[in-house]
Formats: sequence, C-alpha cells, structure tokens
Amino acid sequence: MVKTKIRFKQILIWLAIIAVDIFVFIILGLLLMNYDDFYDSSKGEYWSLASMNPKEKALYICYNIWVVLNIIGLTYIGNKIYRKISETKKYAT
Repeated sequence: MVKTKIRFKQILIWLAIIAVDIFVFIILGLLLMNYDDFYDSSKGEYWSLASMNPKEKALYICYNIWVVLNIIGLTYIGNKIYRKISETKKYAT
C-alpha cells in the first residue's frame, strides 16, 4: 500500500504558490482596469486589440498567457492526483 506523507512545509509551499498566483491575477486585473476607464468607442470594438494602446495590448496578452499557464498547471496537478488515487486503489484491491 502506498502511503503519502503530507508535510507542513509542503502545505506552506502550495499556499505560497496559490497566493502568488492570485496576486498576479489581481495585479493584471487592476492594470487592465485602465482600459475600462479610458475606453474610446471611436477606436474600435470593446476589448479588441485595435482599441488598445501598446501597454494595454501587452497586459491583455500577459493576462491570457497567465490563464493558459494556470490551465496547464491545473491539468498537470489533476493528472498527478488522478494517478496517485488510481495507484492507491490498485494496491488496495
């Protein structure tokens, strides 16, 4: 039977990673609020790249890259958890 030890240090590391992730989302969101405040409909459709200045484009692209990295990370973590659970069930029977 496979037993996994969860250590206090590991929990703190994961909480720190989650906190940094949320912090990055908050910072990017606050920086993108500038676009909402100064949106000009004569420049283009709302949230189109044509209506953004270069700084807002960079922030928008960084935000989307961060979302994709989070999806990849969650998929990886979910896969590892699934493998551990299925490995545990295999040894339990």
